[in-house]
Amino acid sequence: MHKPKITFLDSFSVNPGDLNWDLLNAEGALTTFDRTSDADVVTRSQGADVIITNKVKLNSTHFRQLPDLKLICVAATGYDPIDTVQAREHGITVCNCPNYSTMAVAQMVLALLLEATNNVGFYAEANHKGYWTDSLDFCRWENPIAELAGKKAAVVGFGHIGQAVTEILRPFGVRLFAVSSKPQENLPADVQKISLDEAFRTCDIVSLHCPLTASNAGLVNAGLLAQANPNLILINTARGKLIDEAAVADALKSHRLKAFCCDVLSQEPPTADNPLLSAPNSYITPHIAWASSEARRRILQILAGNIRAFFGGNPVNVVN
Repeated sequence: MHKPKITFLDSFSVNPGDLNWDLLNAEGALTTFDRTSDADVVTRSQGADVIITNKVKLNSTHFRQLPDLKLICVAATGYDPIDTVQAREHGITVCNCPNYSTMAVAQMVLALLLEATNNVGFYAEANHKGYWTDSLDFCRWENPIAELAGKKAAVVGFGHIGQAVTEILRPFGVRLFAVSSKPQENLPADVQKISLDEAFRTCDIVSLHCPLTASNAGLVNAGLLAQANPNLILINTARGKLIDEAAVADALKSHRLKAFCCDVLSQEPPTADNPLLSAPNSYITPHIAWASSEARRRILQILAGNIRAFFGGNPVNVVN
């Protein structure tokens, strides 16, 4: 068989220049584009056997115009940008990259949580501007510093990342809970199954790790927040649309929520008027939890493996 023609439509997010393309070059004739608009998808993909995409959407309109396309590799775990049903109808296999970022995302959860409890970033920046040098005392702080020991933390979704988060929190002496479809006997002995309502009412920390579905969009809404523990720190590194952003911003402003930490928003990049950007005690990172250099190298390894396995007749990580 000829060497597969591979087109990566939005390669910049995975490799902005700090990695090399050797793994993918070994699997075929690779062409990369930093970013691709919808209008350019078909032109740039003509003749491609394989399309790699992170967030560029692909649907039947594209598939009808790309008769050579055999394989779509999503450079992420979530594959919602792809119409997988229509891909299958057109005889196109879709593969994803599972579990590449588990520890990277879990580490970000901890970083966000510690920022909310210890305000390291705030004090580091303030000290560059004379905050400490202007102090009358040997120490100075604005907000109480909270210990994690003895706090109650619930993960919503007990998949790979949810489990990793409990493993990271365990040494801090946190009491662990999970909102999960798994029965109690399938959870670790020190992780107690709990309902979502109870988690918001009784826990000090709730961290979201569930997939976004048609039924759970806006899962965290005004009604849920109205009954929340006012000392709750809410963390979202899953999907932005799990959150009613206006309701969370209102809860922060009215002190019905202690802090909100997130790496994802409903629209990315967000509009300037997103209420969370100006809400108090809102700690937002720009969708970077997945993007450690180690995790991005892992993506390239999985992508290369997906392509090799497909053309070897034994496809892996197939999602359609």
